[in-house]
Amino acid sequence: MLRIPLHASPEQSARLQALQATFAEACNALSPLVQKSRVWNRVALHHLAYKELRQKYPDMGSQMICNVIYSVSRTSRLVFQHPASPFNVARLGERALPLLRFTANSPVYFDRHTLSIREGQLSLYSLGGRMHFNICVHPRDRDRFENQKLREIVLSRRRDGLYQLAFWFSDDNEESATAVPDSARPAGLPLPKYVQIEEAA
Repeated sequence: MLRIPLHASPEQSARLQALQATFAEACNALSPLVQKSRVWNRVALHHLAYKELRQKYPDMGSQMICNVIYSVSRTSRLVFQHPASPFNVARLGERALPLLRFTANSPVYFDRHTLSIREGQLSLYSLGGRMHFNICVHPRDRDRFENQKLREIVLSRRRDGLYQLAFWFSDDNEESATAVPDSARPAGLPLPKYVQIEEAA
């Protein structure tokens, strides 16, 4: 896994924050459907929700809506299927699923359609159009971008307020792209801090 900090101007940071907040809002618009339908498979969820989400969030663009669906599917898989999760569906049985609430600090998922790197320039999607950053990539890491499959790209905001991107490649540990970092995990639980669990009454 490779982390690249984004040295953003105040205006760029505000745009990244707006994207992050809207991304979380769209995740929260989708989450009740997962609770009601008990469907979180990415493909099935796409068929159920894409059109409505695209209409509700036209400024996000089609590919970012797909990434919202991926985010909810991924998090739901962790919450409802992880063996250590207290909300594993095997434990819940026929009881209603809890509702997942994504906080404004939730990560934003990108892909090759919404982010690109060329000759020290990083271009990524935002609500107001593409944003560009100068980055320094070690030749070894540049080779990974050119020759390996990129599995996952995640934008997050650090505790110091700086935004950073994390990249997972095909040669990274198979678990790494779906594991929750220790810093984002409450003690003893496999659940990320950016998701609040609201149990059904």
